[in-house]
Amino acid sequence: MLTGKQRSYLRSLANEVPALFQIGKNGIDENVIQQFRDALEAKELVKVRVLKNSLYTAREACEEIAQAINAEIVSVIGNKFVLYKESKAKKMIELP
Repeated sequence: MLTGKQRSYLRSLANEVPALFQIGKNGIDENVIQQFRDALEAKELVKVRVLKNSLYTAREACEEIAQAINAEIVSVIGNKFVLYKESKAKKMIELP
């Protein structure tokens, strides 16, 4: 579980990161979940954009993906959300 200070720090890092994924009308399947696992292992912090034609809201998509891969929800703003999961192999982000 992230503290408020850690969440704030991660939000500031996420401002510099472009949206890596888009959730659209195809929704969330096992392939999408695996892509998130791989991306979070490599980068630890991922920003996602939910398209208007998606069946999910940003909050719904964020919660479903975070629960499936045991990631931490950093923020959900508008149609974007940010997830964090500490990498096992190559830790890049030092939390305060």
